[in-house]
Amino acid sequence: MGCYNTKKTGLGSMKKRLFLLSFLCVLPLCLLNAWWRRFPAQTAVNPSSFRNITILLWHWPDGKSSSLKGDTCWDLYRIPRCRLVDQRSLFPSADVVVFHNRELALGRQKLPLDLPRPQGQRWAWMSLEAPIHNGKLHQYANIFNMTISYRRDADVTIPYGQLLPKEAEGHLVDNVPLNKSSLACWVVSNYRKDNKRSKVYQELKAVVPVKVYGRWTETPLSQNALLPTISRCFFYLAFENSISKDYITEKLWRNAYQSGAVPVILGPPLGDYKSVAPPNSFIHVDEFASVKDLGEYLQQLAEDKKRYSEYFTWKHQWTVKLYKDWRERLCKICSHYNSLPQEKVYSNLEAWVKG
Repeated sequence: MGCYNTKKTGLGSMKKRLFLLSFLCVLPLCLLNAWWRRFPAQTAVNPSSFRNITILLWHWPDGKSSSLKGDTCWDLYRIPRCRLVDQRSLFPSADVVVFHNRELALGRQKLPLDLPRPQGQRWAWMSLEAPIHNGKLHQYANIFNMTISYRRDADVTIPYGQLLPKEAEGHLVDNVPLNKSSLACWVVSNYRKDNKRSKVYQELKAVVPVKVYGRWTETPLSQNALLPTISRCFFYLAFENSISKDYITEKLWRNAYQSGAVPVILGPPLGDYKSVAPPNSFIHVDEFASVKDLGEYLQQLAEDKKRYSEYFTWKHQWTVKLYKDWRERLCKICSHYNSLPQEKVYSNLEAWVKG
């Protein structure tokens, strides 16, 4: 009887251990399954994220080509799985085909509408020009799937420049240039007297002296002389030739910021500049009731070394990045490719560009 009870107790204990072991094995699987169900969207993977995206540039802007040997996007910009090509024979396998608008507008190139377009292939319209210089776009209705532009609301934004945070060890600010010999200067090649920037200039020079360089005054500056010349001015007139949304060119990023002159801005609304540039790093024409008031402010500021130097405090934290290589702009497409809608079509490209 005692032996029977001992066996019974032993069997019961073994069953408990087996049950506990089974429970401990099943519990992690249940927890993992519950966690997995909570994040269906996050765990869904786009197959294209594991393969190379092929970007075909149909024609080089202005006919000036660059080398595409090797893994261009990775080697130059550390953008992975991005194949940049310019051979039209690769059209059937391209994920994105990019068309630069200037060549289309001037009739130098045409869209390959006669070729069978592979399913899923996206056509991208690319331009860095202001709307007034983009030509007639109504003919491109329901053709393009993607826009590549300086505009912040483009599918792929390619600004003329931007400010990037400085590395921790780079927080020392450059000295404010003190070799100033001119109050204000302006570099202009295409001068049109009926343009808004020309009218503002004419009013401003009646109040303060403005030194003008460029083809208009037959005093062109070489690339090597440009920034040193502007650096000798307290202020640089970063006047855009067109007033349109987000159109902020190298006149701000290179001519003013990199030279060490405070930019006086005429261009998009003040809010557009505030979205991309630090506060107290520029002076916008729209902030003054009149051009006369602007001129008087510039004179006072140039005489106050402390207040003038405050327009350079942004250099403690930021450094200027210029975008000059078309390859870098094109490689950027791959960084956005998987986040863009696959079925998007611009039914009225002209309306978007002028919007």
